[in-house]
Amino acid sequence: MSLTYEEFKQRADRVRAQIAEACARAGRDPGAVELLAVTKTHPATAAAHAARYGLRAVGENRVQEGVEKRAQCPAAIAWELIGHLQSNKARLAAAHFDRIQSVDSVKLLNHLDRAAGELGKVLPILLQINAGNDPAKFGAEPEAAPALLEAALRCGHLRVDGLMTIAPLSDDPAVAERTFANLREIRDRLAAQSGTPLRELSMGMTGDMAAAIAAGSTIVRVGTALFGTREAV
Repeated sequence: MSLTYEEFKQRADRVRAQIAEACARAGRDPGAVELLAVTKTHPATAAAHAARYGLRAVGENRVQEGVEKRAQCPAAIAWELIGHLQSNKARLAAAHFDRIQSVDSVKLLNHLDRAAGELGKVLPILLQINAGNDPAKFGAEPEAAPALLEAALRCGHLRVDGLMTIAPLSDDPAVAERTFANLREIRDRLAAQSGTPLRELSMGMTGDMAAAIAAGSTIVRVGTALFGTREAV
């Protein structure tokens, strides 16, 4: 990546302005929506740029890639796993990530809980829900969400911060809008039933973040608008 910090700053300023515009239309405070820089397939300098800009965290899709990049990036920034996590990599992820957004099964919950306990930490997580009912996406089905939350709340070494989803790929903007509204409804229902705030709604990316913000997103996961097209891997 030949992107300089100044180029990154210009792009990040533009994204922030887009977030502010979407919040204004939705009657929301821009400070309530976090910009998570997705550094997948970009070098460690991408995370360094995000840290210098003042972002709290970056998002990585693959465990090993994130572990290697974090070791190369001394900057103070949190690392969140947003890609699918296999149970056999749960311990590695628990050791090297500050939050895992892609927890979608009771089996994975149990692996992470055990790993966090062995590490002597409480690991923040989000539950990934397939709110768009997309067979091509990971995530627990909406009807399984209550049982998944119940199982998560029984895990003494995990802290459930909220929910995450990825909208189906579609040329129809209404598909993403329905997906995000569905996740918001699921969150509101689960929060009321469980008495757990589930404050975070991680939904929306470069192409659909305005719709996500309108539906109540608190974290937008943006890569392309910040760093350009991903490098081939």
